[in-house]
Amino acid sequence: MHFFSQAFTYDHSWSHVVIGMWHKYPNPHCTHVQTIDVLDRTVDPETGVIRTERVLGCKQKTPTWIVKFFGGSEDAFVREISFIDPATQNATITSVNLSLSQFATCYERIRYSPVASGKQTAFLQTAEIQARMALWRSAADRLEHWLVQRFEQNAQLGKVGFTDVLQSMWNDAKERHPAHM
Repeated sequence: MHFFSQAFTYDHSWSHVVIGMWHKYPNPHCTHVQTIDVLDRTVDPETGVIRTERVLGCKQKTPTWIVKFFGGSEDAFVREISFIDPATQNATITSVNLSLSQFATCYERIRYSPVASGKQTAFLQTAEIQARMALWRSAADRLEHWLVQRFEQNAQLGKVGFTDVLQSMWNDAKERHPAHM
């Protein structure tokens, strides 16, 4: 099993970041995310927690050795479940790959929480990547290594893309309502 983790702070309030979450894709930095389908959205009447389940359709260039060894295609699907808690101001998103999950899984967890000032939001992202080929450890290690590299590349693109989305939303809001900014 391989792990990935990154943490940083966005210079935007928690509410702005959470609104931005729903506008993250499409963006020019994350062109691998092609489609987003909302499967379910509910609000807990007692807690106010918003639960959303989505499927993201992605297209990525897959190394030839992976396609030859495991089959499949460049199309991949990811199941994402988010919980937005307005009372505690925490947002948690978990995702797991649906495609080729019989060979490898990538379990990702993201958390957005407000920084004490209220003007910034802490971001924590972790991923556990595990190949499911106990008999072929060298192939499993190669696959996990490639998946971690790909995940890290996409995470960096995601950070840049989301920063641009937030900045664009913030600039648009300033232009529409300058007295409130």
